[in-house]
Parts: sequence; structure tokens; C-alpha cells
Amino acid sequence: MRGLLEPRLPDWITPQWWRDAESLVALAPHAEIAWFDMHVKPPVLAAVDGARALRWLNTSYAGVDWLPLAELQERGVALTCGTGLTTSQVAEFAVLGMLAVAKDYPAVVRAQDRSEWLDAAPGIRDLAGSRALILGHGAIGQAIERALEGFDVEVVAVSSHRPRNWRSQIGSFDWIVLAVPGTPETRGMIGRAEFAGMKAEAVLVNFARADCVDQDALVEVLRERRIAGAVLDLTDPEPLPPNHPLWALDNAHITMHLSGIPTSASQARAAERFLRNCERFRAGEALEAQVDLARGY
Repeated sequence: MRGLLEPRLPDWITPQWWRDAESLVALAPHAEIAWFDMHVKPPVLAAVDGARALRWLNTSYAGVDWLPLAELQERGVALTCGTGLTTSQVAEFAVLGMLAVAKDYPAVVRAQDRSEWLDAAPGIRDLAGSRALILGHGAIGQAIERALEGFDVEVVAVSSHRPRNWRSQIGSFDWIVLAVPGTPETRGMIGRAEFAGMKAEAVLVNFARADCVDQDALVEVLRERRIAGAVLDLTDPEPLPPNHPLWALDNAHITMHLSGIPTSASQARAAERFLRNCERFRAGEALEAQVDLARGY
């Protein structure tokens, strides 16, 4: 990211580049504007705590529930997030998982590994004509909706801040797609009662947060084949231990949180947004992708 930013930073910014967790925590107290992204979160949280001059914190992560939002609000720190930066790639992963289930693509790959020529398609489900419930209608939910409509899927989308009575209708959907933000309201939103309402052909597709789903209940319904399957980009914990029961379930399709891994294109978008926000910050204007710290997204 330094290579994308350094030649283009405005002259009123004096950058300090951190190299590792130790230098991040050491430099943080001097920062008024900060970009502290690391996959390992404890050093980032330590840096945020120590950055008492901080006025604006930027992150490329779309989900910010791991940050001390109430504390940032109390300190008057603006927070911008990565919403929209990886939208297309997450949506593509979601549809990839759904197609893999519909056509049983893993069975095709295993047949190729055995040099076996299949005489019939192992999966005979069609996306066309099926019904999908998308819970969460932000940038990612909308992108998934657009992609599915291209496959002639009937989509019903529910916004997380304008909920509808979707639970009473859950049994009418072939796909239940989670794209909600991580908030106290979305935690545990799919549990035993929701699974009991799903039809046997239903597939859960989670590209939201792991804690949106009761994972123990999910393992149970997959093992007993009370629903057809699950596509899981998120699990608890991550990485999933080798002996975890999800690995042994042939109707669990685990994409290992790969959908949001930054690409060159998404990093370029992140840099461009940050540079635009630098000018907005200096002018006292609203920042792009600014988080409502009270709502959590």
C-alpha cells in the first residue's frame, strides 16, 4: 500500500510508515490520521488505544465490529471502513459457492483427480427458477442480488436496518444468503428455530459474520441432512482446526474467508478512497464510507 500512497500524499501530511507490530504501537501516539490494518488484531487494538491524538482512523476492513466503536465515538474519532472495496469479489465467491452446490462441482473435481469420465452431471439443481432470501442489502447484498438475477433467481432482499418478517417465510426459499453487518442485532440470527423453518432443499450461504449463525446447530442440521447444505466463508474459529466436524461434512462447503482477501484492484480502490478522504478531512467534509459508530456500520 505504501507504493500506492507515498508519491501522491498531499504535502500537508507527514507520513510515518510502520513495518511490524512493534513499530505500529510505537508510532501510534503521534498519529492524527491512522491506517493500522493488520490481520492479527491485538497490536491494532493496542495502537488504537495508544493513539490519543487520533482524529480519523481508516481501515480497509468492511466489518468493524472488532474495533472499540463506543470508545472511538467518545473520543470523537471518525472511522472509515472498507465497505464496497471488495464487493464484486465477495459476490463472485458467493455465487461460485451456490453454483458449486447446485452442480456438485466438488464431485466433478474428484472425478478428474481419479481420471474418471462422468456420464452424467452429479448435480442437477438449477439456479434459474429458484428463490433466494438475501439478509443484508448493503453493497455486498446488492451485488449478490444483481448477480443472481442474471441467473433468473427470484430474489427477496431484506435490509438490516429495515427488517421484514422474513422468518415466517423462510421455508419458501432455496437459498438463504447472509450479507449483514456484524452487530449485536445480527448475532445468532440463524439458529435452531430458523433451521427448523427451512425446507430440506435449502442451502445457507454465509458471507456475513460467523457469529450470525449458531454453528453447533448448523453442524447438527447438516449432519442429519435436515437442510441440503451450507456455503461458509466464515467459521468460528478461524482457521478451522483440522479435527473440526465441519470438515467431515460433505454438504459443508468452506471457502476459508478467502472472498475478502485484498487483490491488487481492491488495494488500488482503497488507496484512491483514502486520498479522496484526505482532502475531505482537511476541508471538514463528510468522509466516504464513514461508519455510524452508534449503529456499528
